[in-house]
Amino acid sequence: VQLQASGGGLVQAGGSLTLSCTASGSIFKINALAWYRQRPGKERELVASILKVGFTHYTDSVKGRFTISRDNAKNSVSLQMNSLKPEDTAIYYCNAGGSTFNPGRSWGQGTLVTVSS
Repeated sequence: VQLQASGGGLVQAGGSLTLSCTASGSIFKINALAWYRQRPGKERELVASILKVGFTHYTDSVKGRFTISRDNAKNSVSLQMNSLKPEDTAIYYCNAGGSTFNPGRSWGQGTLVTVSS
């Protein structure tokens, strides 16, 4: 499937943003959907993933602040980000078709999130 991410922007520290990712086809049979990010000067890293059965995984730095969800009827996956910190500044990518900890082949184009202090 092709993925289209949206929702990035500029926000002050402590603020919130919701990222959305819509697939070109059905995600019903896709087990893992995920969000990754690439911070300036860093490698791309897993932020959160969600399985078809609803199991979720978060990297330690976002636990309690970010929530990943999927809507199979709308072929979409979202990332609600609260209490944002400057270190959350990154390009965020949605991903489909991998596993809890590893990415699949389908990537969205990336959406930039900038958190000002």
